Amino acid sequence: MNSDSDGFKIHFDSLGLQLGLALLAGVAMPFAFSPYDQAWLAPLLLALLFHLWWHTASPRQAFLVGYLFGLGQFLSGVWWIYLSMHFYGGASPLAAAGLTLLFNAAWAFFPAFSGLIFRWLVATEAAPWQQVFAPPTLWMSLEWLRDWVLNGFPWLQIGYSQSDTPLAGFMPLFGVYGAGWLVVLTAAVFGLLWRARYEAGRWVGLVVLVWLVGAGLRQISWTEPAGHPLKVALLQGNIDQEMKWRPETRLEILATYLQMTRQHWGVDLIIWPETAIPAFYNEVREDFLLPLQEEAIQHGSDLLIGIPEKRPDASYYNALISLGKTPGIYYKRHLLPFGEYLPWRGVLGFVLDLLQIPLGDFNRGGDEQPPLVAAGYPLAATICYEDTFARDALLTLPEAAYIVNVTNDAWFGDTAAPHQHLQMARMRALESGRFLLRATNTGVTAVIGPDGTVRSSAALFVRTALTESFTPMRGTTPYVRWRDWPLGAGLLGVMLLLLWQGVARGTRDHR
Repeated sequence: MNSDSDGFKIHFDSLGLQLGLALLAGVAMPFAFSPYDQAWLAPLLLALLFHLWWHTASPRQAFLVGYLFGLGQFLSGVWWIYLSMHFYGGASPLAAAGLTLLFNAAWAFFPAFSGLIFRWLVATEAAPWQQVFAPPTLWMSLEWLRDWVLNGFPWLQIGYSQSDTPLAGFMPLFGVYGAGWLVVLTAAVFGLLWRARYEAGRWVGLVVLVWLVGAGLRQISWTEPAGHPLKVALLQGNIDQEMKWRPETRLEILATYLQMTRQHWGVDLIIWPETAIPAFYNEVREDFLLPLQEEAIQHGSDLLIGIPEKRPDASYYNALISLGKTPGIYYKRHLLPFGEYLPWRGVLGFVLDLLQIPLGDFNRGGDEQPPLVAAGYPLAATICYEDTFARDALLTLPEAAYIVNVTNDAWFGDTAAPHQHLQMARMRALESGRFLLRATNTGVTAVIGPDGTVRSSAALFVRTALTESFTPMRGTTPYVRWRDWPLGAGLLGVMLLLLWQGVARGTRDHR
C-alpha cells in the first residue's frame, strides 16, 4: 500500500477504488461549467484524476481510470443530446438512450488516452518538472485533437470553465487552449503537492504567479473603438421546434418576425436567429425579402437573417443574409455532424434508420467568403456552433469590427446546453477583443462585451427583442495575430522532451 504524505494517508492501489473515484470525479466535472459556474472544481477534480493515474499499476489501468472519468464527464455534461434525438429526432427512448451512450462513450476515449500516455511516459521516479508539465501537455494535446475528430466536439473543454476567473486574462494571448493548459498545470501542481509536499514549494509559487499575472491581464484592453456606439435589436422568436417546419405555420412565423422587426425600425442593426425563416431563400425572395429590404433602407436599419438556401443543382446551404444598405450572404462553413451531414456514412448509416429526420446533407461554405457588412462595418458571421471554434469565428479578423452568432438551441430544451453554448461564445469575444451579438430562437440571446462579460441577455423560452448598444472595435489581440501556433510549439517541445526522457529511461532499464 502507498501512503501519500507523512500525515493524512489514503490508499489508492485498489483498481476498484480508482475506477469509482474517477467516475465520480468525471460526473462532478460539468459543474465547473455554466450554468453552475463552480470553476474551482476543474483543477481540484483533475488533480484527483492525476493522483489516481500516479497510483495505477500500468498504462492499461491508467487508460481505464481515464475512460471512467471521461464517461462520467460526458454523460453528466452532455446527456441533453437525448432530448434532440428522442423528442425532435423521432428515435424511441431506448434508441435515443443507446445513441446518447454511444456518443459520449466515444468521446471518453480522449481522457483515457491521456492517462495511458501519461503512465507510459512518466515513471513513478520522474522528476517534479515531468510531473508538473506532462499532464497539461498531454491533456491539451488530446483536447486539441478532439476539436478536429468528426468535425470537432469542443464541449466541456477545460479552458471554458475559467470564463470568470483570473485565467481568463490569458485568453486574448493564448486562447482557450492556453487558458486550459494553465488550469491543468494548476491541477498537476496540486497533485504534486498532495504526493510530495516538500518538493512542490517552488511550483506552488509558479501557480500563484500565473494566477496573479492573469488577474493583471484582465485589466488590459487589447482593442479600441472603431467608431461611435451602435444600437442593435436581437430578436428571440421562441418558435416551437415541432411547429417550425410545418407548412401551415410558415406565414405565422414570418408575420411574427416582421412585427417584431417593425417595432424596432430605426436602430442600426436588427438580427434574426438561425433559420428564422422556415423556407428556402428563393421561395421567399420576391414576395418577402425584397420588400423587407426596401423597408429596411427607408428606416435606416440593416437586417441580418438566418435562412436556408437551396440552389438549382439541389445543393443546400445554411445561410445568413444581410438586408439594407449593403446586401450580402454568408454560407456556414463548419457543418454540424448528424444534423447537417452524416460523417462516415458507410459506417454510421444506421443512425438515419433510428432518427426519423430528413438529413439534408448541407454543403460547406468556402473559407474565402468576404465578410458581411452591416451597420456600416464588416462583421465576423457564425451560424450555430461555429462560435465554439476559434478557427471559424475569428477567420475574418482583424478586419471584422464585431462578431455575430445566430443559433437555435431549441433542440436541447431547458438544460445546461444553451448556457454551455453561451459560455463558449464568451471566449470568442475575449480572444478577439470584439463585441459578440448573439441572436437565438429560444435563448440564450445576449450581447457580450470584448472582455467576455455578458452585457445583457434575454430569458430562455420567451418571445422578446433584446435591445442594447455595442461598439465596433479595431485592433488585434495577440491571439488573433498568432492563433494557436505558440501553444502548439510549446506542446510539441514538451512532448518531444518527455519522449526523449522516456526512451532514455527504457534504454537504461534494459541494460
